[in-house]
Amino acid sequence: MRKAATAVSLSSHVLDAVVGRPAAGVSLTLDRAKNGDWEPIGAGATDDDGRWRHSDAAADAELSPGTYRLTFATGDYFRASGTTGFYPEVVVTFEVTDPAAHYHVPLLLSPYAYSTYRGS
Repeated sequence: MRKAATAVSLSSHVLDAVVGRPAAGVSLTLDRAKNGDWEPIGAGATDDDGRWRHSDAAADAELSPGTYRLTFATGDYFRASGTTGFYPEVVVTFEVTDPAAHYHVPLLLSPYAYSTYRGS
């Protein structure tokens, strides 16, 4: 029997600062820290609006308090547009502490810089 899903939700929005538009098609993976290693629990790509949302339908694991990381394949994204970049990937590690909260991890991206913050 599957246990009830927690209320934790996770999303991301990737914006391409060079062109001033959402970064569509950025591949990403979601991992959870477990026993000193990383356990893959989700993967996907940003949609046409640069957005991605974790859902239990796309993963075998529910989100619960713990340490997670999102890995964005930024090198692939820039190569696909014919742009040379410096970061082949961007890894954002964060902690889920409130099982009733929504966690939003935005990424502002350019070939030679990026920034992120806890969104809402």
